[in-house]
Amino acid sequence: MPKNKGKGGKNRKRGKNEADDEKRELVFKEDGQEYAQVLRMLGNGRCEAMCIDGTKRLCHIRGKMHKKVWIAAGDIVLVGLRDYQDDKADVILKYMPDEARLLKAYGELPENTRLNEGIAGGLDEEDEGAGDDYIEFEDEDIDKI
Repeated sequence: MPKNKGKGGKNRKRGKNEADDEKRELVFKEDGQEYAQVLRMLGNGRCEAMCIDGTKRLCHIRGKMHKKVWIAAGDIVLVGLRDYQDDKADVILKYMPDEARLLKAYGELPENTRLNEGIAGGLDEEDEGAGDDYIEFEDEDIDKI
């Protein structure tokens, strides 16, 4: 039998859980950066995001965040804009839900931005009755059946 010469299995490769639970300083955008909300994940380290300036961009998740910071649809992220490609950007930072609420409170995000959603585009406030999947029958209708 061959001797084990490795340094461990997949749990070692996974690494220790870094202490991201502690409070970190809120990072605001600088020039060349923009806030965005993830519309959908595309795989291969990419996602489609709607930037606050109204442009839909294809975003690349940087290697430092890849397989360490999990991004889902509806998350608020900070993207770095490319000066040579306007329709592409790079995800720099993912905001935690409480940080996204603070950004909205500070006026960095527009008021119509919906934060605590799994999917960026869902039901609006006007469509309250649109989520009903049942039909009400009158007593006469039941008697006819």
